Amino acid sequence: MSPLPSMSTEIDRNMEPAKESPTDAPVVPNINLFTMFRLGLFQMGLGIMSLLTLGVLNRVMIDELKVPALIASGALAMHQVVAPARVWFGQMSDAKPILGTHRTGYVWIGAALFTSVSFLAVQVVWQLGNSMASAGELTNTTYAWAGVLALVFTVYGLALSASSTPFAALLVDISDEENRSQLIGIVWSMLMVGIIVGAVISSILLEPLTLDTPVAQMQDSITSLFVFVPAIVFAIAIVSTVGIESKYSRYANRSSVRDREDSVTLGKALKVLTASRQTGFFFTFLLVMTVSLFMQEAVLEPYGGEVFGMPISETTKLNAFWGTGTLIGLSGTGFLITPRLGKHKTTRLGCLLSAGTFAIIILAGLTHNPQFLQYALLLFGLALGMTTTGALSLMLDLTVAETAGTFIGAWGLAQAIARALATVFGGAVLDFGKWILVQVRGVTDVTQIPEPELLPAYAVVFGLQAAGMLLAVWFLSRVNIKEFRDNSKRAVMAVIESDLD
Repeated sequence: MSPLPSMSTEIDRNMEPAKESPTDAPVVPNINLFTMFRLGLFQMGLGIMSLLTLGVLNRVMIDELKVPALIASGALAMHQVVAPARVWFGQMSDAKPILGTHRTGYVWIGAALFTSVSFLAVQVVWQLGNSMASAGELTNTTYAWAGVLALVFTVYGLALSASSTPFAALLVDISDEENRSQLIGIVWSMLMVGIIVGAVISSILLEPLTLDTPVAQMQDSITSLFVFVPAIVFAIAIVSTVGIESKYSRYANRSSVRDREDSVTLGKALKVLTASRQTGFFFTFLLVMTVSLFMQEAVLEPYGGEVFGMPISETTKLNAFWGTGTLIGLSGTGFLITPRLGKHKTTRLGCLLSAGTFAIIILAGLTHNPQFLQYALLLFGLALGMTTTGALSLMLDLTVAETAGTFIGAWGLAQAIARALATVFGGAVLDFGKWILVQVRGVTDVTQIPEPELLPAYAVVFGLQAAGMLLAVWFLSRVNIKEFRDNSKRAVMAVIESDLD
C-alpha cells in the first residue's frame, strides 16, 4: 500500500474542486479524511458484530453449554456459506435503487435486518443448550434446534451481504485512483477498532460472570448484551453513510460504467473477472490465506477457557489483544514496510511471520500462563496486520477500474468462503484432536480428561494454520500483476465492443 500523504497535504487537496469530467457532468467533490473515518464507522460496527457472534456466542455454546464444537461452528459458519449472494446483491444495487439511492438504501435495510436477527440467534442458542441439558446428550430435539440456529445464521448472512456488498461498492463509487488506497486502509483499520471496542464492551457487560455463574444468570447478561450492542451498531450504520452517496458518488459520471444497469450484465462482468488466470491464482491465495489465518477464531476463546482456565470476561478480552496488534500492523506496514519492500514481499513476510506466531501460541499453552497467551496474540495481530495490508494492496492492483465492483465482490467472496471454511475447519479439527486424545488416553469421553491437558487438541488446529500460511506463500509466488492487467484490459474492450455492436 502506498504511503499516506500528510494530513495537511490531504486537506489541501480535498479543498480543491473536482475536475470537470469529459462529458460535462456535474462536479462532484473529493472525499476528505473526516468522511473516510466516518465511513470507517460502518466497518467498526461489523467488527463489533463479528465479536458478538464468533466470540461470545461461540464461547458460550462450546464451553458453557457444552455444545459440540462442530455443531456450534457449523451453525455460525452458515452466515458465510451464503456469501455467493454478495454478487447478486452487488448487481441489484447497480440496477435497482432503493430509497432513491443505489447503495445507501441497501446498507440501511441490511443493517436493520442483521442486527435484529442477531438477537433472535441468541434466543435459539439458549433453546439449543436447554435441549442438551435436559437430556444429558444429543437428541433429535438438539439437532432440530441446531438446524434452526443454522437457518437463523443463514438469514443473518444474507442480511450482512445485502448491507456490506453495496457498502463496498459505495467505496468504489466515491473514490478516485489517488485516494482509494487511503480510503481502503482507513476503513479496514476501523474494522479492527470495532473488534477491540466490541471486546471491551462485552468484557465490561460480562464482568460479573465467572466459571461458576448459573446458566440462568448468564442468559440474562448475554441477552442484554445482544439488545444493547446491535442497537448501537444499527445507529452507527446510519450515521456513517447518511448523505455520503448523494454528495460524493461518481457512479453516474464515469463514462466507462455509464448505463451499466442495461449493458454490463452479471454475465459480462463475470467474463471480465475470469479473463485472466491470475484471477484464479489470487482468488486461491486469498482463500488459503484467510482460512489459515482465521481458523483460530472458532477455538481461541474455548482455548483460553479450557487450557488456561479463564472466565468469559477474560477470554473475550483476548480478541482485543490480537485486534490491537492487527491495528498497529495495518498502519505501521502501510507507512514503514510496504514502501520499502513492495507489496509482494510485504505479503510474503506477513504470511511467514503469521506461521511463526501460531507456534508461539502453542508454546503459550505449555505454560498455562494467560499473560503469555496475550503477548502471543499481540504478535499474531502484528503479523496479521502486515499480511492484510499487503494483500489489500495487491487486491487494489488486481482490480480493473471499469468493473471494480465486480472484482472487489469476487475478492470479498473469496474471503467470505474462506471465513466460513475457517470456522467449520477450526471446530472440526478441534473435535478431531479431542477424539485422538480420547483414543490415546484410553478413556470413554473427553470430559474425563482434565481441561488443561487438552492442549494437544488445540495444537493440531494452530499447527495446521501454520502449514496453511506456508502453502499460501506458494500461491502468492504465482501471482503476476502485469499479466492480469493485460488480459483484463482486453476483456473489458471486448465487452464494450459487444455493447456497441
